[in-house]
Amino acid sequence: MSDKIYPLICTRGVILFPDQEIVIDVGREQSLKAIENAQDNYDDQIVLFSQLKMERENPTENDIYTVGTLCEIRHVRRFDKFLRVKFKGLERVKLKQWIDGSLSEMAHVELMPSVRQDETEESALVRMVASAFEQMHPGERFVSKDLMIELSRGVGADALSDKAVAAFPLTVERKQQYLETTGINDRLVMLLQDFEKEKKMSEVEKKINDTVKERIDQGQKDYYLREKMHAIREELGDIVEADKDADSIRKRLEENPYPEYIKEKVKEELMRYEMLPQASGETGVIKTYIDWLVELPWWQTTEDNENLDSAQQILDEDHYGLAKVKERIMEYLAVKQMTNSLKAPIICLVGPPGVGKTSLAKSVARALDRKFVKMSLGGVRDEAEIRGHRRTYLGALPGRIIQGMKKAGVINPVFLIDEIDKMASDYKGDPSSAMLEVLDPEQNSMFSDHYIEEPYDLSKVLFIATANYLENIPPALQDRLEIIQLSSYTDIEKVNIAKEHLLPKQMKENGLKEGQLVVDEDMILYLVRYYTREAGVRQLERTIANICRKTVLAILKDKKESIVLDRKLVHDWLGNEKVDYGKKEKEDQVGTVTGLAYTSFGGDILQIEANRFEGKGHLILTGQLGDVMKESASIALDYIRSHAKEYGIDPKIFEKTDIHIHVPEGAVPKDGPSAGVTMTTALVSCLSDRPVKANLAMTGEVTLRGNVLPIGGLKEKSLAAHRSGITTILIPKGNEKDLEEIPEEVKEAITFIPVSTASKVLEHALV
Repeated sequence: MSDKIYPLICTRGVILFPDQEIVIDVGREQSLKAIENAQDNYDDQIVLFSQLKMERENPTENDIYTVGTLCEIRHVRRFDKFLRVKFKGLERVKLKQWIDGSLSEMAHVELMPSVRQDETEESALVRMVASAFEQMHPGERFVSKDLMIELSRGVGADALSDKAVAAFPLTVERKQQYLETTGINDRLVMLLQDFEKEKKMSEVEKKINDTVKERIDQGQKDYYLREKMHAIREELGDIVEADKDADSIRKRLEENPYPEYIKEKVKEELMRYEMLPQASGETGVIKTYIDWLVELPWWQTTEDNENLDSAQQILDEDHYGLAKVKERIMEYLAVKQMTNSLKAPIICLVGPPGVGKTSLAKSVARALDRKFVKMSLGGVRDEAEIRGHRRTYLGALPGRIIQGMKKAGVINPVFLIDEIDKMASDYKGDPSSAMLEVLDPEQNSMFSDHYIEEPYDLSKVLFIATANYLENIPPALQDRLEIIQLSSYTDIEKVNIAKEHLLPKQMKENGLKEGQLVVDEDMILYLVRYYTREAGVRQLERTIANICRKTVLAILKDKKESIVLDRKLVHDWLGNEKVDYGKKEKEDQVGTVTGLAYTSFGGDILQIEANRFEGKGHLILTGQLGDVMKESASIALDYIRSHAKEYGIDPKIFEKTDIHIHVPEGAVPKDGPSAGVTMTTALVSCLSDRPVKANLAMTGEVTLRGNVLPIGGLKEKSLAAHRSGITTILIPKGNEKDLEEIPEEVKEAITFIPVSTASKVLEHALV
């Protein structure tokens, strides 16, 4: 192989093969000089090398491929700023050295002639390449007429490989590989590989083209038929408003990521809608149904507040205390942040009215930065309220769940289900059973509403239910809820809530500025104890609102600058004390015992009175007692009769004495299993004439053998006793574990005595 020096041109993305002609616009200064140099001094011969990176304006030796093409300049046409040059490829060359010439850039190159390999293999490969060309579709962009003529003449293997490659739609890098390959058979093998690849690509392209054509044809057909129907309806005088509605809904379906099954359902209903005459009564029903399907959120979400500190701060701002609930919400947020996906829990807040269940749910929505919707179930008797009506009924509508989701506009709101314990059932079905599907995390991803008929995903909704009384929630529904108990507030908590939340809120609502009404903590405590008796703070808020209104009147009417609240002013404005704080007995009494009760309004204390008089051994019970309390009275009496001598009672007294047990506030129904020890103590006190301690209360169920059984609601009962000034409470031994939940201020004020038998109860209770 011989070495020679030629002028050099660097091309951008152009590879020239031997025996191939190409026209290139030459504009760079060094390239123009190289053309001149080649014409003047090198018999029109020049070498072309392709750049590695096309964007380089002034390439160097390191910026070009090392293999290029020796060319002959066939024709030059001059323009103002560039030359249009026709080159013909002569030979492959390898760059040995880049030389900075005086006239132009020069290249010291080594010629690289093609290498003949195995002749039999070469013949086979030529035949295969020719066959591959014949199989190509005549319309393929690289199969030119001239190329087919040359192939039919039986062009040589060397020329065949170069001509075919030059026509093939290959990348610059791949063409450069062909240029660098001197073995003819190697180039033919490469060519067959690229043929196979191109064949597969052609098949894929054809498939894509067929699919696109089919869709276009179907779209044109639908458009044609729709326009034809439109014209017919216009001719008949039907209102064409339906067509506009249908078109806007179709457009909406195309532009938004609705689930495929919803798109199909809406399109199906639209076809029915368009086919019906506008005067038909059914068009309105179908249109309403389509609107519901389109308006419901199927994919829209809001981003959760991922900042745990910010969420905690919002919860603390809105509510005083309630540590357990706040901790549960923070756990939910933390786990969601850690896993990036979480089935929303179904939380149920259970507690007396006014302790902040509903407002806490709103705070959760604010802390999570989610939309908030509320559904109240108080008095709901119809299953269709939850699941919706069938579309066959006149005036059918979706259930309240779907209505709430539409109102929220997203698939992940905080959904408050208020008063879940107030549902009732009648001949129209059992709504609490319908709620099972809504509130079961394993089922609610496919919630089925009778009206919508398509499955709806509720798994991303954070459901929060509220209830006053856990026993009123059916067991199957309870099983699906995560129960969080909210107890009554202590006096200290109420004072803090009033100071931090209620008083500022009511002053703002009534237009009072800071300093115009001054209420200290002692006065708030006075209002709490003597003007409100409740588990929550609703009555307290109403009382504060009343004081604020009277303050506004005093400032405007009596021209006072500010009001400092004292007891005299409270008496003038609110009247005498409404509540007898500490309604326990003031002195030790015979036959009167203070019991503890747990109601849906929190804890309360109640007096149980027992009296005896001559008679025939009858037991009389009054005070609207339920069956359970009546049985407790019978068990207490039978236990005392069997242990009469132990307590200094004459056994014969039962035959000639009638016993009357009364629980005051006779108009209020009472029931429950925790009055056994109270009735036993009242009877023993009455029959043995021994007084019961006035500052003592008790709770617990008693058996025929005198064992004291554990009860529920100890915290609520303890708070009620604390409000009433009780200093000692007898509790069942089995309830010792519940003492942890009782606030410290209550534990400091009250002595809790665990007892396991009725005799121990009497030992502590009787003077």
